[in-house]
Amino acid sequence: MFKKINIVFVIFISSISSFSQEEIDIIEPSYIKSVSLHAHKVNAFTPIIRFGETLQFSFDDLEGDEKEYTYKVEHCTYDWKISDIASTIYSTGFTTDRIRNYENSFNTYQDYTHYRLLIPNQNIRLKVSGNYLLSVLDEDEEVVFTRRFIVYLSEVEVGVSIHKARKIADIDTKQNIEILINHPELLINNPSEEIKLAIYKNNDWNNVKTNIKPQFYRGTQLIYKYGEETTFWGGNEFLFFDSKDIRRATNNIRRVILNDLYETRLYVDESRANKPYTRNPDINGNFFIRSINVENTKIEADYTKVHFVLESYENTVGEDLYIYGAFNNWQLTDENKLTYNEATKFYETDILLKQGFYNYTYVSVSENLEIDTTFEGSHFQTENEYQVLVYYHKFGSRYDEVIGFGSGSSVNLQN
Repeated sequence: MFKKINIVFVIFISSISSFSQEEIDIIEPSYIKSVSLHAHKVNAFTPIIRFGETLQFSFDDLEGDEKEYTYKVEHCTYDWKISDIASTIYSTGFTTDRIRNYENSFNTYQDYTHYRLLIPNQNIRLKVSGNYLLSVLDEDEEVVFTRRFIVYLSEVEVGVSIHKARKIADIDTKQNIEILINHPELLINNPSEEIKLAIYKNNDWNNVKTNIKPQFYRGTQLIYKYGEETTFWGGNEFLFFDSKDIRRATNNIRRVILNDLYETRLYVDESRANKPYTRNPDINGNFFIRSINVENTKIEADYTKVHFVLESYENTVGEDLYIYGAFNNWQLTDENKLTYNEATKFYETDILLKQGFYNYTYVSVSENLEIDTTFEGSHFQTENEYQVLVYYHKFGSRYDEVIGFGSGSSVNLQN
């Protein structure tokens, strides 16, 4: 088993209605599904947009009773705490407003109400870059769940290149990120204090390197060529299934049956921890909703109970196993926790998911909530996407700006 990454998760129950600055992530209750927040353009998965672009937000309420939800947008600091500034500094219009665009499902076994929203819109405009928190509130003004997003300016150029790890011991299992920032038009008086980086892997808020300061200065360039500080486990390619045709088996789907709802039974996944790397193109843990033979996927795609099965002979004493992916915002919940079946000798769980194409993987979690993202193995060849955010807190400013964004793929791995 590989070394664990110290990522601590705090799991909240659905009855929580408020949170401290350190606890901004509120997990949606079981009746909220298919939460999606990304740039409003084709083939976009990330909730990171350039200033002036639009975010698309949507979710389903399986109680299907047309609740009146509202949303709230708040500016956050570099380290994801609510900023101590007035809303008039970062927005115009209403920071809290009703979600007016919703409609009920049509011709589905699972009833639901589909909600959607664009940000910014005619009622709210953002004025500054930075980290933001989007909260959904119920009729009692209690927070139901939250999502993060980032708005950036292109005031600096960000070059990102992916390399093998520098340490010989890590060269087969890790990837190193090198970064070059050009700022010819921006005067930065004290880069070591005013500039910070955050490097995310595959848009996973939990898998991030922060507090990275420039290593070298060269004219109007900031250079980052660290070793361990900017090195990530390569991990393994994500697994996938596609339930766009809910009535029949397809790749990776063994059988589909209909009881009260459709039930999709996947083939048994064998543990890949001790197997050599196998190329398996993926979408880096993301998902998108799709269904064939319907006119409006948003309200006509149905839900199916997906049965996951893992055959693993790894020593998991003192650890729990989970299904991990963007479909539930990379969170650990009771629903995506695997249970060992004494009769079959497999780890199993059922997750209710809307029709679509899904990436997922398996992770283990220790008793002190340390997650091991290398449970399925780690290889330097694994294709990963890295996102680099450049934060600027100039002297005298009251908030953190995002002045640059860059991304790099390990498909173009440099030795």
